[in-house]
Amino acid sequence: MSPLSTKRAHRPAILLYLLVSLAAGTSVAQEWTMPRTADGKPDLQGIWTNATQTPLQRPADLGSKGFFTAEEAAAQEESWRRYIENRSADSDPDRAPPTDGNTDLGYNNFWVDRGTNVIEINGEYRTSIVVDPEDGRIPMVEGFRNNSLISEFRNRPGVESYDSYELRPLGERCLLSFGSSSGPPMLPVMYNNNYQIVQTGDHVVILVEMVHDARIIPLGKDHPDTDFNKWMGDSVGYWEGDTLVVKTRDFHPLQSFRGSSDQTVVTETFELIGPDKIKYGFTIEDPATFTRPWSGEIAMNRRAAGESIYEYACHEGNYAFTGILAGARRLEVDPPDAP
Repeated sequence: MSPLSTKRAHRPAILLYLLVSLAAGTSVAQEWTMPRTADGKPDLQGIWTNATQTPLQRPADLGSKGFFTAEEAAAQEESWRRYIENRSADSDPDRAPPTDGNTDLGYNNFWVDRGTNVIEINGEYRTSIVVDPEDGRIPMVEGFRNNSLISEFRNRPGVESYDSYELRPLGERCLLSFGSSSGPPMLPVMYNNNYQIVQTGDHVVILVEMVHDARIIPLGKDHPDTDFNKWMGDSVGYWEGDTLVVKTRDFHPLQSFRGSSDQTVVTETFELIGPDKIKYGFTIEDPATFTRPWSGEIAMNRRAAGESIYEYACHEGNYAFTGILAGARRLEVDPPDAP
């Protein structure tokens, strides 16, 4: 059953949801005043989450449909809630062991925390994070090849992807988050989608929950004259009215967004549009990887008062990486297809 096929069954709940949301939105619009720091800039400080079930790229069957109606969004969220409930059900303790040898799924649903919400910005319910191009898809170069340094290492003659720790993804090595949670761009992943923003008159700091990274962004300064490759790139920021703009280049050569090259430039925008919501936008430019610049938008929602970000201690007690390489060495001695 498709998510939208349940509309009639859930119509009373959906109507109540819409009425409550409309009333809450009207109240906020009437009462909210932009909070500002001592130097008059919008106060973005606090702990925020970008968790969402809205996909990065729009499902192909939606074509150029950029927005759900409020009713469609409510039905979609209800479908996601039912899916999560089903995935969270107790396992049968008497079930037979798996026989297909697939051990890639290392987490059950207890650990997954992407929320159930559709991205909503200014009353519009997004069908994808990508908003440009119009089809909501990333415009990859035809015949694209992965431009990351890790991919270059792996493509050398005689090199296998498990030969060394240097050939493994940065998330496995606890250097940066998997996906692009560390950013930029800062995108939601399956859990730990929290960020803390701290401001001074001349800097903005973004603390990323995974893997406990801090991006320190100077304001009103230029990029250094010499390339200096840092994890998460070299970021500088400035204010355009009430919007914080951050430009990042010179990414560490081991860091790559979907195979992007060392030519990548990411421009981010942070706009406070309500007491508990930041409109976060980004544009990625990389002519070696994408046919044109492309852009996305995400709602960053404020965490409840009193919540904090706990330290993400990735390597303490982490025996998985040793096991990954040890397993590869074992397979070299005793291949699975050996007689």
